[in-house]
Amino acid sequence: MSEPLIRVEGISKKFTGRDGAVTTVFEDLYFSIVPGEFVCLIGHSGCGKTTILNVLSGLDQSSSGYVFVGGREVSGPSLDRAVIFQGHALMPWLTVMGNIAFAVTSRWPEWSKDRVRKHCQQYIDLVSLTGSEKKRPAELSGGMKQRVGIARALSIQPKMLLMDEPFSALDALTRGVLQEEVLRICAETQQTVFMITHDVDEAILLADKIILMTNGPHAKIAEVVVNTMPRNRAHHDMHKHPHYYRI
Repeated sequence: MSEPLIRVEGISKKFTGRDGAVTTVFEDLYFSIVPGEFVCLIGHSGCGKTTILNVLSGLDQSSSGYVFVGGREVSGPSLDRAVIFQGHALMPWLTVMGNIAFAVTSRWPEWSKDRVRKHCQQYIDLVSLTGSEKKRPAELSGGMKQRVGIARALSIQPKMLLMDEPFSALDALTRGVLQEEVLRICAETQQTVFMITHDVDEAILLADKIILMTNGPHAKIAEVVVNTMPRNRAHHDMHKHPHYYRI
């Protein structure tokens, strides 16, 4: 078994209201993620799923406990951890190539324009957007925008990819296509992924391990389910697998 890439040790999050009352959203969370593993976190609204992702990314701080990535404590955002949000979060004045190049030049500011362009093209091709390099976000469908977000995140070659319900705003057909694209890309790149979802089928399709949260406040990890179905899963036959209903 590989050494964990991410270790979460006893994190909790508390908020103090205007009246001084303290609300504990979640508490005493422990889990780990090994390199190349795809982990999904499932829970109802109010259990702090997005806050957990923000703590892992360094965009927020836990009230107690620690998060370690590669043996180092997380103390803020890092280019080693890329985030894909529910909304595409693209810069509307930049093209597909420009949005991805912005991330790449942040990671490698010493690279020449030609090297940046070739690197970006590799990831545009990876998410099947070849031919759309010069389009701006207003010219793209919702699914295409999320593909740009995925390409941008992967282009900086992060140790960890963090996704916050990235397909929830898409129609069912587009969602299914993108889910299978993500499976393909992660198989090709051996990317480590932590993803929030509220869709059980989505978690079973994508994840190697599923973390189930209890309801908030005072949410905790109820169970960690290991997905025993083979990794070459697909929507059309997943439900026929003998392990599906047990999971």
